[in-house]
Amino acid sequence: MYRIIEARDVGFKIRQFTIEAPRIARKQRPGQFVIVRLRERGERIPLTIKSSDPSAGTVTLAVQAVGKTTSLLNCLEAGDCILDIVGPLGHPSAIKRYGTVAVVAGSVGTAMALPTAKALKDADNHVIFIEGARTREMVVFEDEIRAASSETYIMTDDGSYGESGLVTKKLKELLDSGRAINFVLAVGPVPMMRAVAQLTTPLGIQTVVSLNSIMVDGTGMCGGCRVLIGNQSKFACVDGPEFDAAEVNFDVLMQRNAMYRDKECASLKQFEADKAKELAQLRAELAAKEDELARLRAELADEEGRND
Repeated sequence: MYRIIEARDVGFKIRQFTIEAPRIARKQRPGQFVIVRLRERGERIPLTIKSSDPSAGTVTLAVQAVGKTTSLLNCLEAGDCILDIVGPLGHPSAIKRYGTVAVVAGSVGTAMALPTAKALKDADNHVIFIEGARTREMVVFEDEIRAASSETYIMTDDGSYGESGLVTKKLKELLDSGRAINFVLAVGPVPMMRAVAQLTTPLGIQTVVSLNSIMVDGTGMCGGCRVLIGNQSKFACVDGPEFDAAEVNFDVLMQRNAMYRDKECASLKQFEADKAKELAQLRAELAAKEDELARLRAELADEEGRND
């Protein structure tokens, strides 16, 4: 059981959680993620590790409500618990001195890009951070972005904040102006990452994308997160999540991500029709689990006392 220390809204349908997870906090590196399960028979979902505090024993996760499980998670408050968190998972980002780097992130993808951007800046890179969102209310973590980068650009599809247009518009403007960009990291929706790759690959710019394919166990055993990289099957959970953008088959990735969309939509619709009941049931299940754990701890303590 993992207790939520703080929960707050940070954008439209985006919520930030600080959670007690000391072992994960000690091990986490930029680019890694966790898999969360809310209930015994619940869905397992991969979530970004936005940051960690080893001294406090906490990790911070950013969650966008897009399906039933993320919507239910975003109903939880400080004091509530999460049943299971497994991690940190995946390979950390490759941090070295590239020169000038561009970090391109879409909305909640900003959370995963932030620790890598900070580490790249700490490695003496000139970091250009381009965040994109559909509208102003979906722009997140702006102050942290500015602290983690040397230059910051905010792009909104509707022009309601920052500059109007897609993140690729700003990236192309920088490249067309003659800026030498040595490395690009793109994190966010698959169409955005594909568009970045289409822009940078012909120019020979080393570009890495963080893939958000469907995951179940996070160990490579289920095969759910299979991706096609350079005509070879890889697993995003154990081989990634970051891959060379020039080698990613984005068409296959998008097809696999859409496999369960109808079922996901039906599940979300059912949840929204009875949200209060679902939340009450989850809290009751977690309370029962806490009571069970307390009983087991008491039994263990009694047994140890008898052995002494």
